[in-house]
Order: sequence, then structure tokens, then C-alpha cells
Amino acid sequence: MRWKATFFAGLVVILSLLGCKATYAVEFIFKDRQYSFQALRTIGYAVSGGADIGECLRTLYNIKEGDDEGWYAAWFNTGQERGAAGDAFLASGSRISARQEYLRASNYFRNAEFFLRADPNDQRILFASRKSRDNFMKWARLADFPVKPLRIPFEGTTLPGYYLQADGTGKKRPLLIIHSGFDGTAEELYLEAAHFALQRGYNCLIFEGPGQGKVIREQNIPFRPNWETVLTPVVDFALEMKGVDRERIALMGISLGGYLAPRAVAFERRIKACIANGGIYDLHAVSRLTPEQEKALDTEDGARDMDREIYEMMKTNPSLRWVFGNGMFTFHTKTPSGWLRMTRAYTMKNLAEKIQCQMLVVDSEGDKDMPGQARQLYDALTCPKTFLLFTKADAAEEHCQMGAVLISNQRILDWLDRIMKGK
Repeated sequence: MRWKATFFAGLVVILSLLGCKATYAVEFIFKDRQYSFQALRTIGYAVSGGADIGECLRTLYNIKEGDDEGWYAAWFNTGQERGAAGDAFLASGSRISARQEYLRASNYFRNAEFFLRADPNDQRILFASRKSRDNFMKWARLADFPVKPLRIPFEGTTLPGYYLQADGTGKKRPLLIIHSGFDGTAEELYLEAAHFALQRGYNCLIFEGPGQGKVIREQNIPFRPNWETVLTPVVDFALEMKGVDRERIALMGISLGGYLAPRAVAFERRIKACIANGGIYDLHAVSRLTPEQEKALDTEDGARDMDREIYEMMKTNPSLRWVFGNGMFTFHTKTPSGWLRMTRAYTMKNLAEKIQCQMLVVDSEGDKDMPGQARQLYDALTCPKTFLLFTKADAAEEHCQMGAVLISNQRILDWLDRIMKGK
């Protein structure tokens, strides 16, 4: 079919805005964009204690380009090493060294199962993710500030998360609620954002919702577009926690969370400020399907042809293999075409204008080949709003500013300080 070439170009674009943190990365260790970006993502958390550069480079140099099995083995082994080192330090009474090792182990185990999701039945996905959480909890028990695991009531079950307080005084402070997107975990959110917010005196609630982390892996609950049904129970729960200033609650959504968070605050009025990093207006639009392709997607023969072509490309393209594998895994659909149809519901059309809180819409210059999603969301807003662009000159142009975690948090949290603290 003639749609194949342009469709493939659109698929490459879709990787970034879906929240997978996958494309337009600098060529770091690997030539493949996906492998390169995930390497940068993992090593970038060195600034928040989640990595050490030398052990990351040693691990990465032992992985062949596009070898998903080799990626798992290398990172899992490094996670095992660091976790065992943490146990040894703890046994000898070196609590600080132990918690440092556990935090890095958590990040490495998170990264280990990243490329396995094309097979949702691979039990190593569950095994490695549990190892990541277990090591994070070992770190949490040794942290020098309160870290409390949460079970947030939600539709007859619970959502997992953590409540991190800037200190143990119980003093009321502004609360920053943080959730990720297409593939992040609650444990990663500490390294990505909460670590820096705590230093500024915020208490943080980080959680996983449908389609994310433990919720999809163990509770089998897929993504949903109406994220307000997720956020409202979280806010209800947060208002009952000690140390929360009820009048100063902010929300940060990262990656695909750049759609989920704005969608939620279009209905949830108790949020004073919302950060969308990066902003998404219409998720399905990033696939850049032509009208002919959209029609084909809705027919049995057209969808079957698309699936055949996509599966063939997935064999040799790690990025497509991962994004469609993870998409089908987290959305609960059995085919690539089925997943593409499901993304149509993820739009801020007729909703952006309902938002009333302060909004920060974040974009990254390295995402310039995307169809202007962050700017489109910003333009649709009628509430008080700010647009923040990270550039190549900042060395922060990657999706969600991966590799530039310090400068990202500096500028985002400076904005939040002005809203929440009047600074």
C-alpha cells in the first residue's frame, strides 16, 4: 500500500510524544535512537543518586546494538551487584553507603526490563520491576527524610505510591503530586523530580495510575483517557495526609502525563498549579496518518495490512518494536492497529479551555520534528499560562530534558515557587 512510507515516518515521530522518552536523543553509546536515549535516561539520574557514570558505561559497553536480551542481562546483573553491595554495607553498619547502593540498584532494575515488553507474558518484566521496587523500599527505610509507601483507594482496589516529606517535623507544606506517562515508574519519579522538589521544601506524593508501573504489571489495569477519574481519588487521599497545605497543591505530569495531567485538571478544581512536561494536545495526531490511512485503519482489510507491515518493521527496528509492544501491553489491545485506534480518545479538544488553574506547558527544542503538540496545547488554554522551551543551547533539548535533569528542575521549580510561594 502507498501509505507505508509516510506511515513509517509518522511512527518514528509518535515515539516521543507518547511519553516513551525514546526519540531524537543524542547519539550516546548507540546509533539506534531508542537505545541511545534509554542509556542517556539511565545515566542522567547520577545527579539525583540513581546512577554512577563508570558502572553505567561499563554496562552499556557490554550491550550490542539492538540486542534486547543483552540489554536485560547487562542491566539486571549491574542491579544485582549494586543490591548485593547495599546488603553488605548494611550488614556492616554503613547505612549511608547502603542506601546509595539500593537507589542505584532500583534504577538499574527499572531499566533492565525496558525492552522486554513486546512479549507481555515475559515473567522477567514482573521480576525485574519487583526488584526495582524492593530496592527502592530498602533505600526508603534508610533515607534521611520520611518516605511512606501508599495504597490509595481506587475503584475497589488501590493505586501504589509514596509520600515523601521534606523533613520529619510534620509542618504543613505545599504538596507536589507527580505522575509519569507511557513507561515511567513511581520509583523513577523520585530521581526525576521529587528529589529536587524536596530540597525546596515541598512534600511530594508520587503515584502510579492505570497503565503504569505496578498497576499494569500486577493489577492488570490499562490506560484510560479520562484521567480525572484517577486524579480525584488521589487528591481526596492527599487531603487527609499530615503536613499537606490544602490550599497549595500542584500537579506535574511527565511525558504522556503531559496529556493526562491537563485532562485531569480540566475537571479537578483543587489543584492550584499544573505542569505538563511536555504538553500534548492530541495524541493520535502525532502518528500523522493521512485521511486515506485513517480510513484504512477502520477497515478489517486495512487494519490487517497495517498490522502485517508494522510487525515486519518491528523485527529490525528496536524503537518500533518497543513502542508498539509497550502500547499494546499498557492499553490492553492485541494489535498495533487496535492501539492506534485507541489513541484517538486522548485529546484536549473542547477540554483545554475548561482548565482554570495556573498552567506551565513545557517543550524541548529537540522535539522540533513533532507536530507542535506543546504549543498547540498552550494556545488552546484560556487560564493563566506559561510556555517554557528548553533549547539545544541549554543542552536540555531532549524529550523531557533527559540528560539535563538539573537544569530542567531548576527552571520548572522556579516557576512553581513563584506560584506556590510567591517567590
